[in-house]
Amino acid sequence: MQRLLPQVVAALGARKAVVVTARPPERTPDPGVPSLVVRARDGEEAKDLAAVTDLCRRFVGFGLTRSDVVVSCGGGTTTDTVGLAAALYHRGTPVVHVPTSLLAQVDASVGGKTAVNLPEGKNLVGAYWQPAAVLCDLDHLDTLPEREWRNGLGEIARCHFIGAPDLDRLPLLDQIAASVTLKAGVVAADERDSGPRHLLNYGHTLGHALERATGFALRHGEGVAIGTVFAGRLAGALGRIGPERVAEHRDVVARYGLPTGLPPHVSVPELVELMRLDKKATDGLTFVLDGPEGPGLVRGIAEETVSATLAEMPREPEG
Repeated sequence: MQRLLPQVVAALGARKAVVVTARPPERTPDPGVPSLVVRARDGEEAKDLAAVTDLCRRFVGFGLTRSDVVVSCGGGTTTDTVGLAAALYHRGTPVVHVPTSLLAQVDASVGGKTAVNLPEGKNLVGAYWQPAAVLCDLDHLDTLPEREWRNGLGEIARCHFIGAPDLDRLPLLDQIAASVTLKAGVVAADERDSGPRHLLNYGHTLGHALERATGFALRHGEGVAIGTVFAGRLAGALGRIGPERVAEHRDVVARYGLPTGLPPHVSVPELVELMRLDKKATDGLTFVLDGPEGPGLVRGIAEETVSATLAEMPREPEG
């Protein structure tokens, strides 16, 4: 990484760089040009418009131009926030992501979606801005706590149902490569979410609602894992898939050691209300669901069906 990043920055022709990092100083990459290091805080609570404004002001203070480069070094919330700041600064400044969590490597850093949260919902303000490069180094994962591993595994698990089955049988490097390849292929076919890119939201509608309902105590990947199990149940309730395929959703998620039931204290009405705010919900409650011809976007699902399916979900134990 210490050799590759300067090569990428040089190829872009940048004369300056701002490195926004959530990593300790000794793990902050050197871009090979004069740079300003800005400390970032990974976490949903710091992913807001105030953070974007602060970053852009730091860019101005350093004299960054649109011919220079921004480098993000951190987890998914860092790549999201820094990516949006780069997209907005001078109407678009090159950004290079150095994702340091499993979640960021397999999902958040790839595809050019940048966004921050509002009090009303997750990722409601954003832009499409493709990174100039994404540099994944497995050495960055050495210090991840167990829960951060689970956070990334939730995104890998849902790949089973959107075109990359049985990843749990592969070595980690191959799991990451397969996840990135799948996402890059979908994004290349539909950069701006007008069609097949919806598939990447498998498990996310309920997952995002669970994050909000728990004040982000439930991590993104954990929410996606539960949302994937729910997507299977809802597809079964709608007659789109049979009982064996419904059970497969739970079994796949469980094989990764991820939660398969709702948190103990979230209420069904609150989750339904939060899911109304989902960006895909242009015509009633909308989900990406499995079906006889594979996964697809299903609009206008009756609230009663969604509520009843949620009510039948098991609950995770306390603590």
